[in-house]
Amino acid sequence: MDVVINAAMSVDGKLSSRRREQIKISGPEDFDRVDRIRADVDGVVVGIGTVLADNPHLTLDDPERRQRRRDTGRSSDPARVVVDSRGRTPPEGRICDDAAETYVLVSDAAPEERRHALREAGAELIVAGAQRVDLPMAFDQLEKRGIDRLLIEGGGELIFSVIETDLVDELTVFVGSLVIGGRDAPTLADGEGFVTNFSSLSLETVEQVDGGVVLSYIVDD
Repeated sequence: MDVVINAAMSVDGKLSSRRREQIKISGPEDFDRVDRIRADVDGVVVGIGTVLADNPHLTLDDPERRQRRRDTGRSSDPARVVVDSRGRTPPEGRICDDAAETYVLVSDAAPEERRHALREAGAELIVAGAQRVDLPMAFDQLEKRGIDRLLIEGGGELIFSVIETDLVDELTVFVGSLVIGGRDAPTLADGEGFVTNFSSLSLETVEQVDGGVVLSYIVDD
């Protein structure tokens, strides 16, 4: 399985403000770039924090890209995947509608009533891990379901976790020309952080987009 991270951050590395509200960091040119990336993957992954904060849909914007996927025998939109250890994804949320297939990755600690509500909403649950989702195990189950290329869109806790577990192959980040600041504002890679054995990247391309830059990296072995 290929795993790609794509995110947008401020010049000081923040994904949003300390209020964890959605902030427009990039613009239409970058939105189209993200839509193009989504069109080429089998699944788009976000953490439960992103779902609760933004109520995302995670489907394609461009109808021509949907049609091209159908022309190649794929679904109109990639599958949507939520990493949600406790099963807190709202069944009435946009991510659980019938626009695309939805997987919710939960742990054994997710209450049965929440699992039932998500199944009733049409989501397929993958149980992996005791208290927290075991990402390697869960991604292996996704691969067995035909998902060979995954796009990770955040947030920072999830991005750190997939880097920490050596699951990532590529990282692309839009760096917007603004400063958000704040020690409590989420960063590109939250979580505990590394103190040794820092993850190493190789810069492949730099592109000016929407008044900022897109940096594309390959994750070193």
